[in-house]
Amino acid sequence: MAKVKITQVRSLISRPKDQKSTMKALGLGKMNRTVEVELTPQIQGMINKVSHLIKVTE
Repeated sequence: MAKVKITQVRSLISRPKDQKSTMKALGLGKMNRTVEVELTPQIQGMINKVSHLIKVTE
């Protein structure tokens, strides 16, 4: 599987609970925090859900 780096670029303040939960599941929660994860279909779905809050690099 491919690995991707996910960086949070927008704040979670005044976001819906499901978006906050998704960001927590990805391992994010603070601005400019970066995590590296395997790109599985489940992770891709989470990325699509909060794509406006993150930056994804291969």
